[in-house]
Amino acid sequence: LQNRGVHDVLIACMDNLKGFTEAIEAVFPKTDIQLCIIHQIRNSFKYIAWKDRKEFNQELKLIYQASNLAEAELAMEQFEEKWGQKYPLVIKSWKNNWHYLTRFFDYSKHLRRIMYTTNIIEGFNRQIRRVTKRKGAFPSDMALMKILYLAQQQITKNWTSKPAYWGQVKQELIIKFEERCQLKL
Repeated sequence: LQNRGVHDVLIACMDNLKGFTEAIEAVFPKTDIQLCIIHQIRNSFKYIAWKDRKEFNQELKLIYQASNLAEAELAMEQFEEKWGQKYPLVIKSWKNNWHYLTRFFDYSKHLRRIMYTTNIIEGFNRQIRRVTKRKGAFPSDMALMKILYLAQQQITKNWTSKPAYWGQVKQELIIKFEERCQLKL
């Protein structure tokens, strides 16, 4: 990113690939890093018995849908009391990543909706994979680049509307990152 001209990243939402968080922190030390809640939940469900999933998920929602960090911490304590003996690896993962899973509580609920998951990026990547999968091989690198460019143009054609409450979100970003933010009112 830095080699391609990115000078600063305000907020990075990522899926907790090994070493990625450390790399972002090393290159962009002022960045607020938020781990994708959806990825954390998916990874948790690998260890959860089928019969427990519905109840487990309902109680997880109390954590990440809390109105503030204190409420989330209380919900996490109750969650750990209930599920800690049965699923210690899941609880350990949530506790180890807690700092990065709860960064979004520093922001308003409108900005949280934008930054708590990487699903938008994953959707874009899924559509790109669909385009490249249909064609087994490409005669040249340039042919691949052209197909990717056309696919990107088609995918983003529908991206005409701003996120809900964009005006408020924009103001919040400008205020919070006043000296670093390039957005204008």
